[in-house]
Amino acid sequence: MQQSDEISNLIKALSKIQGFGNRSAVRATINLISNKSEKLTPLIKALIDVEKNISTCPICGNFDTCTPCSICTNPKRDSKVLCIVPDISSLWAMERGDIFNGKYHITGGILSAINGIEPSDLNLANLPHRVKTEGFEEIILALPATIDAKITSHYIINLLKDTGVKITELAHGVPIGGELDYLDEGTISEALRQRKSI
Repeated sequence: MQQSDEISNLIKALSKIQGFGNRSAVRATINLISNKSEKLTPLIKALIDVEKNISTCPICGNFDTCTPCSICTNPKRDSKVLCIVPDISSLWAMERGDIFNGKYHITGGILSAINGIEPSDLNLANLPHRVKTEGFEEIILALPATIDAKITSHYIINLLKDTGVKITELAHGVPIGGELDYLDEGTISEALRQRKSI
């Protein structure tokens, strides 16, 4: 089907977003163009605002308008506990239920031999230094209940073995294969409350 370059470019751009395939991108494009004032114009403004104002925290990896982020600089947060999560959506899942009051460290993924993701691809190199300099007393591993995540956990444990810090993981109220972003606040809260040493 013949489409203008502008429409084709929008479809291509949307199809690159995780969770969007070509069909979803086509449907979204039609919906946006059909509702310019209601949907397209506000979306453009929101994207421009994000592009201009949001940056990645150099300490934990979170997105925020300030750097370091508001979590890292909040004096009311528990500075003795660090929760390691694989991605920003997992951090936001922990935050939306107001169930954790410590600090975070986003790894940027999990190790995966099949996908070629190695330790150097993750945000782990500075973790031992951060743990030592910030004086954390407990590290909570809040990674998915998958084989690759278990391998990642063992790598992190080995990485931190000389720090002497206590390392715990979420209880198995988190189902096998489950990711934090898809769990309700009650499940996350219970898994956090019943975390165990490893």
